[in-house]
Amino acid sequence: MKAYTINEIKTELEQSNTKKLFSLCLKLAKFKKENKELLAFLLFESGDVSAYIEKINAETREYFSDINNSNAYYIKKSVRKILRHINKHIKFIALKQAEAEIRIYFCNCMIDYSMPFHKSRQLLKIYESQLNKIEVTLLNLHPDLQYDLRKQLKVRTSK
Repeated sequence: MKAYTINEIKTELEQSNTKKLFSLCLKLAKFKKENKELLAFLLFESGDVSAYIEKINAETREYFSDINNSNAYYIKKSVRKILRHINKHIKFIALKQAEAEIRIYFCNCMIDYSMPFHKSRQLLKIYESQLNKIEVTLLNLHPDLQYDLRKQLKVRTSK
C-alpha cells in the first residue's frame, strides 16, 4: 500500500468539510495514544507552553523520585523511560527554547538524584548525550537566552 505525501493529504483535507475533519481527528486520536496526547496538547496546552514545561518537569521529578535505586539495571531502565517521555513532549512542543529547558531539567535531576555514573557507563553516556543535545540546541538561540539557560545547568563535578 502506498503512503501518501503530506501535500496530497493537505489538499484532501482542504477539500473536506468540518464534520468529516472532526470525525477524522477523533478516529486518529483513538488509533494511537501518542496521537491522542498530541491532539490534547494542541487543543488545551499549546497556548501556555511555560505551564506545560512546568508540568513536564514535575512529572520528570516524580519519575526520578520513584526510581528503584537497588540495582544499576533498574536505574538505567528507568532513566531511559524518563528520556523517552521527555523526548515525546519535546517533539510535541517543537520549540528550541523549550527543548533546552526540559533537557537541562532532566540533566539537573540526574545530578540531584545522585545517579551512580561511576557504576554505569550507560548512564554516563546518556548524561553526556543530553549535554551535547543541549549545546546544539543552545547554539540556535539568542545569546542572552543561551547565557540564562547555561546558568541553570548544573555540571557533574566528580567523575
